[in-house]
Parts: sequence; structure tokens; C-alpha cells
Amino acid sequence: MSLIQDPLAILALLMGNILVADQLTKLPVFRQLGTSLTVILLTAVTANIGLIPTSTNAPPLYDGIFTYLAPISIFYLLLTVNLSSLRRAGTPMVMNFFIGAAGTLLGVVAGMWAVAGPKGFGELYYALGGMFAGTYTGGSSNLNAIALHYGVNKAGNLYAAAIATDNIVTAIWMGVTLLLPPLLNKYFPRQLVYDWTPAEKEQFEVEANAQISDIETMSPTDLALLIGLGVLGLFLAGQLAVYVPAIPKILTLTTLALVLAQWPPVQKLRGVRVISIFCIYLFLAVIGAYCDIAALLKDGHLALMMLLFVSILVAVHSLVQFGVGALLRQDWAILSVASQACLGGSASCLALTKSLNRPDLHLPGILAGALGNAVGTYCGLLIAEYLRGASWLIG
Repeated sequence: MSLIQDPLAILALLMGNILVADQLTKLPVFRQLGTSLTVILLTAVTANIGLIPTSTNAPPLYDGIFTYLAPISIFYLLLTVNLSSLRRAGTPMVMNFFIGAAGTLLGVVAGMWAVAGPKGFGELYYALGGMFAGTYTGGSSNLNAIALHYGVNKAGNLYAAAIATDNIVTAIWMGVTLLLPPLLNKYFPRQLVYDWTPAEKEQFEVEANAQISDIETMSPTDLALLIGLGVLGLFLAGQLAVYVPAIPKILTLTTLALVLAQWPPVQKLRGVRVISIFCIYLFLAVIGAYCDIAALLKDGHLALMMLLFVSILVAVHSLVQFGVGALLRQDWAILSVASQACLGGSASCLALTKSLNRPDLHLPGILAGALGNAVGTYCGLLIAEYLRGASWLIG
């Protein structure tokens, strides 16, 4: 029995954990973990010491957040994806992004074969494969979408291990993609693909920073419209799932958000990113409450299998990304940024292009990350269903 039982008090503590996690990530150690993982760990601690309920006596509040808030957060995040802007990314970036995404899907299959699927991760192995297919073609919103669809969010230890491994590997891969372009250019020089003027480069940097900013101003009208759109989207997706059960609700919600995101009035709404990030953090806080820390620390097999699986996944992705890119004589920096768009998302793309001193790639990288957000859930569901029916893996 936990010390706090009242749902309002539990919600207040979850909010407090988000606040503390955000402040902790200003410190060097926690900055490496990121806000998402810090929120999970912090809430896991408060749940495991008996302050709030865990998965064994989960209150209706947790189910409410899983059922409503989590999918709406994904809906909001996808409202920021303007597909018409992708033409500004340029053909080389978009082409190499899709090559990298194909490498990710092949990597998931190869990695799951290496760990023997069900033997390595249990009955939710296919969902885990879909989660990594989603996050390593798009980002964490796609991972969460797949996790919600298959119920991995309630398998707290498996989910927490996936998030931790994802954070570790993504951080390592950031270093690799930073080192590869200068190293490869030394032996295999490439010409720059983009030839922007200094003024254009400066403008692209301003636009790129604006696209990943989590600070926005908004009016009550903006808030009302956003809440209304989110609730309506979730309702329509639920109704379609009732009449056409073969279509996953999360797929309908994703598609609806992408369609609305192309409508100019929706593009002008303020506060979309802030609300989506807050909702995601609250969802992750509940994930933390589902983690059994003692079991997680003792389960060395799970950690080893997860690391092996993701390492093989990334190795295959990199071979496809840089191997095909080399054959096509692509700019090494573009290959690194396209790879980072797959594995890390828009924010890490901007960090990489700044570190490479390539302002010409700021906006193309951000837009490639946005493209990943758009296609990641579809890729994740496709791979998950393929793995679930793969007789060679099950048998």
C-alpha cells in the first residue's frame, strides 16, 4: 500500500517529478540522461519507496493517462509536421533519410533474429521490435505510439530498459556521426551538395532553432482549439476502431494529425509543441511508476539482450546508410545528418550540424527529422506485425 492514495495528490506529485526532472537536466550528469529518462527514473524511485502506487495497485488515474493523454500527446506532436516544407530539405537529404530508414528496418529484423525474439524478450518481442523501428526512423513519439498500441507501456521494466538503451545508444551514435564526416573526407573527399549564401545560412539557422523550441506564447483561444482538436481526433479514431477493428486506433490518430497538420489554420496554432511535450512527460512519469526497480536491476539478461539487439540494429543501419551513400558518392555530412534524423530526431540533427559547422544543413536536418515523425509509426506497426507472424523467428 502506498502512502499517497488520492488521485489529485498523485497527480500533483507526478507534476512535481516533471518539474524536478527538468531542473536536474541542467546538471551535467542528468543532461546526458535527458528529461524523458530522468522523469521515468525519478517517478520509479517515488513509486518503489511506497510514496505513490506501483503497477500492482495502479489507480484509475494511470489508466486514464494511458488511454487519453498519451495518444493525444502523439497527436499534438504530429500537428507540427508540415510535409510541404520538405522540398526545402532537398532531394539528397530526403533520399538519404529513406535509405537510412530502410537500414533501420533491416536492422530490427537482424537484431531480433540474433536474440531469438521471444527467447530474448518474451511474448512482447514483436512490439519491442516495432518500437525501435518507429523510434529509429522517427523519434520517441513513434516509440510511444507503438508501445501504447501493444500495451508495452504497462510492462514497466521492458519499457524502461528500452528507453535506457535507446538513450545510451543514441548518445554514442551522436559522437560517431560527429567523427565520421571529417574522417571520411580525409580519405574520400566529397563536394558540398548545398551552396547557400551566408544570408540564407543565417536564416536557416534561425528557422531551425524556432522549429525545435519548447517555449511558446499562446492564447485561451489557441488552448481551446488544441484541446478540442485533440479530443475530437481521439474520439474519431476510437469510433473508426469500433466499426473497422482491423485499423489500429493509433494509426487513424496519426493519419488524422498529419492531414490536419497540412491545413494553414492549424499550422498557425500556438502552443502545440509545449502541450505535446508536457503530455509526453506526464505519460512517461506513469511509465516510471510501473517500473519495479529491484527486478530491473536484477534482470541482467534483459539488459544484455536489449543492448545486443540495439547494437546489431544500429550496425546494420550504419552499413546501409554509409555503404549505399558511398556508392552514390554522397556528402558524408549529409549521410551523418540523415542517420541522426533517423536515430535521434530533429533536435539532435541541429546539434550535429552545429558541431559540424554546417549551417547549410540546419534546416534540411530538422525537416528530415520531421519526415521521420510522420512515417515512424507506420514503419513500427509494419515491422511489429511482420515479426509477430515470422515463423522463422517463433519456431
